[in-house]
Amino acid sequence: MLNTPAEKYQPYPPIALPDRRWPENQLTRAPRWLSTDLRDGNQALAEPMDAERKLQFWNLLLACGFKEIEVAFPSASQTDFNFVRQLIEEKRIPAGVTIQVLTQAREDLIRRTFEALQGAYSATIHLYNATAPLFRKLVFGMEKEDVIALAVRSTRLIRQLCEQQPHTHWQYEYSPETFCFTEPEFALAICEAVADVWQPCAERPMIINLPATVEVNTPNVYADQIEYFRRHFSRRSQVCISVHPHNDRGTGVASAELALLAGADRVEGCLFGNGERTGNVCLVTLAMNLYSQGVSPQLDFSNMQHVVEVAETCNQLPVHPRHPWAGRLAYTAFSGSHQDAIKKGFDARSPGDRWQMPYLPVDPQDIGCSYEAVIRVNSQSGKSGSAWLIEQNHGLKLPRALQQDFSQYVQRETDTHGKELTQNALWQLFRQRYGLIPQPPLRLIDYKSESRQDGQLHLQATLGSEEGNRKLEGVGNGLLSAAAGALGQALKLTFSIKDYHEHTLGERSDSRSVAYIHCLFPDGNGRWGVGIDNDVARASLQALLNALSPES
Repeated sequence: MLNTPAEKYQPYPPIALPDRRWPENQLTRAPRWLSTDLRDGNQALAEPMDAERKLQFWNLLLACGFKEIEVAFPSASQTDFNFVRQLIEEKRIPAGVTIQVLTQAREDLIRRTFEALQGAYSATIHLYNATAPLFRKLVFGMEKEDVIALAVRSTRLIRQLCEQQPHTHWQYEYSPETFCFTEPEFALAICEAVADVWQPCAERPMIINLPATVEVNTPNVYADQIEYFRRHFSRRSQVCISVHPHNDRGTGVASAELALLAGADRVEGCLFGNGERTGNVCLVTLAMNLYSQGVSPQLDFSNMQHVVEVAETCNQLPVHPRHPWAGRLAYTAFSGSHQDAIKKGFDARSPGDRWQMPYLPVDPQDIGCSYEAVIRVNSQSGKSGSAWLIEQNHGLKLPRALQQDFSQYVQRETDTHGKELTQNALWQLFRQRYGLIPQPPLRLIDYKSESRQDGQLHLQATLGSEEGNRKLEGVGNGLLSAAAGALGQALKLTFSIKDYHEHTLGERSDSRSVAYIHCLFPDGNGRWGVGIDNDVARASLQALLNALSPES
């Protein structure tokens, strides 16, 4: 890279708009959406989609609720031409859905485009020609007057051909290419000239698309350009203003959102931002951004994983695991502090509450994602992550001190292997550590207890171990007191019960119960045991046995 890039590159100038109004606006409704996955997105693929993949993607877009879909550049290839014919002839276009096709400003290509659309019920012809000074001078060697004349001549031909096929509901779209570095006055002039020919009205709807085909400035400048155009275009009320941001500077989403604030009505883009170079604006991100603010995007991503799978299959491109809203890690927290905040958020949540969750701007379940992906455990994780997974998958609400104890063993395990701990491995580690295994070292076979006249409780129990069964008998002011006294003598252990918790694992009266016991020894060390049983007393006794088992 150059030490002085200013010697080679120069900034694109902003637009003078000191009384801009868009910064005070707020997005309160969804724009019109146009998916251009099958055209702009498709042309950017190393291996463009065949008919089968195109149809699969077409069906996905319909299922997501898109009403306007740019399907092809029919004059550019026979494959595109055939796909348009297939959609029309096989009656694959539902009522209320408009297909759009692109054409350059050449008579032969325009006529070929109309051939592809024969018999369509509703269609949009999208015409573009180069208006930016770099392209006018370097690529085409044209003056401004020539550029306007070309656009006017092509628009006149398109209107004539539309009028010759009155059975189709026609819509016309014009794009000054590329708008974002075309002089604002010239972009305005050429669009006025085109609109004068088309004469937009309810019977002849028109879209003016103002593309940022190559991002060359910050999103606020693009918003200024959109507001300038909107305020000065004489037929603003008769046309739909559309934007088509690319992502060269990584700000395509911001450019689209600010353009909507500035008065745009429609957004063109692709699912997950596919497109030439760094791609088009991501429609999934835009739609979910609205959704997270309580605005219905009028698109359905309730099965996001399916949308990802189809897009990956058809584009033969992966969706990044941390892609906003849709990536497989988009809702996943590995960090201990993040996991702790999420767990507290779920603990505090009541049915019917508005969604307010640390680190999770939307509920993953709304887009078909399970909570299993929210917290995952590796060496960066803390006590809350492991406890949350145990609770979500097995119903155990671990006491905080037990969470801290278990996290030490999880940390040791993940540090040893350096890998993520799966949910199953986490559960097996918990079971092994706290005695929830089929044959714990000390296991309760049976017991009976009775109250004595002096208020004490008399306990008799049978324990199983590798050495065989043994009888146990003790007296105390309660079940655990009696068991602790008897076990201390039998195992020659000195200990005290420092902590005890219990809860049911369901709401039914016959639900199983879980007990947690923490025993403290004279050397200052402690051990936890966990027991689960249909009888809470048996669960408590087994938890005590597990806490006293040296192998647990």
